[in-house]
Amino acid sequence: MTYHLWYWPDIQGRGEFVRLALEGAGIDYRDCARLRGAEALMHDLEARAGSGRGPFAPPYLDTGDAVIAQVANILLFLGERHDLAPASDRLWLHQLQLTVADCVAEVHNVHHPIGTGDYYEDQKPEAARAAGQFRDERMPKFLDHFEDAARQAGGPFVLGDRWTYADTSLFQLIEGLRYMFPQRMHTLADEYPGLIGLRDAVAALPRIAGYLASERRIAFNTDGIFRHYPELDAA
Repeated sequence: MTYHLWYWPDIQGRGEFVRLALEGAGIDYRDCARLRGAEALMHDLEARAGSGRGPFAPPYLDTGDAVIAQVANILLFLGERHDLAPASDRLWLHQLQLTVADCVAEVHNVHHPIGTGDYYEDQKPEAARAAGQFRDERMPKFLDHFEDAARQAGGPFVLGDRWTYADTSLFQLIEGLRYMFPQRMHTLADEYPGLIGLRDAVAALPRIAGYLASERRIAFNTDGIFRHYPELDAA
């Protein structure tokens, strides 16, 4: 069957973590808002409201039998349904994905530390302070944890020779941080050989390589979660 993925059409955002798993596994899906526009997404989301079980926000995946929201929840489903997470490691991979989600939330808070409804330009002094703390304290703490996960099985993936959705998510996290903080990530690169090797191994997967070279891969931009503002970056 063909899944219907609903997410904003002009940004990678949280939806990219789902796209990468779908693309890497060759799973048929329609990126609905990219085909029909943001208004169609809003209409679909509103149509599902009021049931008590509708999604709070995109991304969400319409499987035909159910609508699944939240990135980690979607990937838990895909991991089981499409063998992207072996049963013996399923909860640990889900745990890693939830920690990726924690990191992504902190990334977003860097450029919106006061309020998500306010523009970055309205909170630049606070963002500069948040960026310094994230670069110096929080980012290394998260990367240390993911480095341990990347190296424990001997690489190149977290389960060794077999890739899972956790690997595509860690790839996306590294790519996003490189875009957002190029100076800081360059300084830290030598400390995380496992993560860099995992990133390179994911990029070399045939379907992922094809996706990255295609028009389906939206470029990073300053409307998404990972935003490059030069004034927030430092070595």
